Amino acid sequence: MKKHSAKKELMLLPILLVVILMCVVGHFFMQADYQDSNMIEYMLAALPFAMFGLVVVAFKMAAKSEKKEQNEQDS
Repeated sequence: MKKHSAKKELMLLPILLVVILMCVVGHFFMQADYQDSNMIEYMLAALPFAMFGLVVVAFKMAAKSEKKEQNEQDS
């Protein structure tokens, strides 16, 4: 089994924290106080797409890091 460096894995933590924050804020905006706002409704509809985009960015960062690590081992 291959051992990964902790530094490269810690680079993904800010993305994880942003996604968690988006989830919490989304649930906060689903309260009855904000139900009449069209802007909030549109933001809540776009929230899953934004989260998906951040996951794609995280996968690309991980793949780039993995490729760089592989090239360092091959050299």
